[in-house]
Amino acid sequence: MTFRVERDESPRESFGHYKYRIFRDNVLVANYWHDYRGDEHGIDFVNGPSEIWPVGRMIEFLEGGGPHPTILSKRAEAYLKAKTV
Repeated sequence: MTFRVERDESPRESFGHYKYRIFRDNVLVANYWHDYRGDEHGIDFVNGPSEIWPVGRMIEFLEGGGPHPTILSKRAEAYLKAKTV
């Protein structure tokens, strides 16, 4: 089981949320978001449930950014494996 995260490139407002799509084995399983400062974040699973603050802070869920590709942290992958069984 492999996970991949892609940034949603749809237009956003200046202070709007950054949005990402999370895939498991190339199937969309969740939509993840965080606010423009990274203070608030949450995940909406395609099968219905939503959660706020998965695995702690946003920087504990996503890694990379800027010149580096955005990837899921090891904690995020473990969380997703448990939630998408």
